[in-house]
Amino acid sequence: MSTGRRQPHSRAERSEATRVALINAARSLFVTKGYFATGTEEIVAVAQVGTRGALYHHFADKRDLFLAVFDQVQADLAASTRLNPHHDALDTLINALQQFLDASADNADVQQIVLIDGPAVLGWDQWRALEGQYGLGAITAMLNAAVAQGVIAHQATEPLAHMLLSAVDEAALYIANSTNRQLARRQTRSSLRALLGGLRHSSVE
Repeated sequence: MSTGRRQPHSRAERSEATRVALINAARSLFVTKGYFATGTEEIVAVAQVGTRGALYHHFADKRDLFLAVFDQVQADLAASTRLNPHHDALDTLINALQQFLDASADNADVQQIVLIDGPAVLGWDQWRALEGQYGLGAITAMLNAAVAQGVIAHQATEPLAHMLLSAVDEAALYIANSTNRQLARRQTRSSLRALLGGLRHSSVE
């Protein structure tokens, strides 16, 4: 009896299906157990791809697989961000960053993979570079739009974007590592709105 699911037939399709299975299995295990408590044999078993040779065919090592999982979580986070088209650019920026803080408190994948294991596995420099890659362009674009709309004073937005990215990353780390994530989330959301609200129609010397 057919299940209706199309099975991969070509070699390329089978290879991609194996890669996806490994990423999905690793993501599930990393979230529930943490990167350092998860072994490659366990990932292969959960992915049902045979031996560890399949893993090493697609990824150099477990760290390389973690990086693929990290990329997937970041892409899912970006896709899940909901913005109100009726808001001005500054409110859009505030809401987008607050949704990231919400994920730091409520989304187990973001907590464990991006904010807890990410810096430890990738190292601080690579982790910060990846966070910049994912967030810096979007923050800069929204700041430029806010300047163009006259919502905030005309100013150089690139250094401001770097400052905001660093502040939000630190706030997210604070939430993810807090013993009371909901309280930490409420406090950081309030602080973020006050901080960014101060840019509205502000004067810059």
